[in-house]
Amino acid sequence: MITNPTRQRALRGHKPARPTPRAANTAEHQAVLAWRLTPRDKWIARMLWEHRVLTAHQLTALAFPSVRSARMRLRELYTSGVVDRFQPFVTVGTSPMHYVLAPAGAAVLAAEDGVDVKEMGYRHDRVIGVAHSLRLAHTIGVNEWFTALVDRARHPRPGEQVTLTAWWSETRCAKHFGDLVKPDGYGRWHDGDQQVEWFLEYDFGTEVLAKLAGKLTGYAALAQSTGITTPLLVWLPTSRRETTARRLLQRAWRELDEPRSVPVATAAAELLNPEAAHPSPADEVWLPLDLPAGGARRRTLPGLLDAWPHVPPPITTGGEAGLGTDSPQPTFPPPSPMPPASTKPRPLRGPGRLGRW
Repeated sequence: MITNPTRQRALRGHKPARPTPRAANTAEHQAVLAWRLTPRDKWIARMLWEHRVLTAHQLTALAFPSVRSARMRLRELYTSGVVDRFQPFVTVGTSPMHYVLAPAGAAVLAAEDGVDVKEMGYRHDRVIGVAHSLRLAHTIGVNEWFTALVDRARHPRPGEQVTLTAWWSETRCAKHFGDLVKPDGYGRWHDGDQQVEWFLEYDFGTEVLAKLAGKLTGYAALAQSTGITTPLLVWLPTSRRETTARRLLQRAWRELDEPRSVPVATAAAELLNPEAAHPSPADEVWLPLDLPAGGARRRTLPGLLDAWPHVPPPITTGGEAGLGTDSPQPTFPPPSPMPPASTKPRPLRGPGRLGRW
């Protein structure tokens, strides 16, 4: 009728709905995913499970050649129930979409590991609850820190052979070392024939710096119990805060029984060159704690080894970090920080009875 014309959007084709958590775990739905999910899709799901939440920008830098391809594939994964997403409220501008693991993705990972979803420890309400966590910004900041290293490895400079071979989340670190320390992450970086590993303390500008300095005793106890000397990297937002932190850290570091067992270096985010092609924490921004701040030369990640000749190379076994004989072993190994070789993805929606979700 002329008084109630049909809207243009009503003439569009059927828009497939996302599967409910119950439908996502059906054999029919899993059979469709078995054919259409690529190794990169499964890698993304495993990274989301390991690191809780990743933004659209981070996933683009981690696994996609362009923003457009990332947007299209993530939309497909969301529609199929492999990933879930939310967009936090911000007072200025628009925040990027944040992605977490959805029930269908958890079922795929559980099947790959030969366990039940409950044994895996997945609960959708807890996973999506990170949207309201008071540590959301800190978690995103830590993940952005490691994402910058992966992005640098995916776009090496002329003559470079760099890669990030290990990236452990705060949760995994807590399972291993939580009785002594709870670092924000663990990483290992290869640059040619050099490799350096570290624990990360990511300061967001809100933690009391005296509390940060007090953590050195825990790292010293960990080094004593495992017999492994692992450097500690402290990342701060500004140079001014770094100066204050170094003063407190040096005081606490000198009071340790064996200060050499805890090599510490600090850096500030504002020292990164924003005009560089792919700025990352691997750049010359690190200053060892046992060197004076005035006039000392900043170092790259592998360059820190020159300041710590007593630090042995990382002990690796099957791609894992050397943790000592008494360290607990995780049920699920961490995913490789580097994405698998890209393959042409199959559409997650298509003709046929199984393809209409």
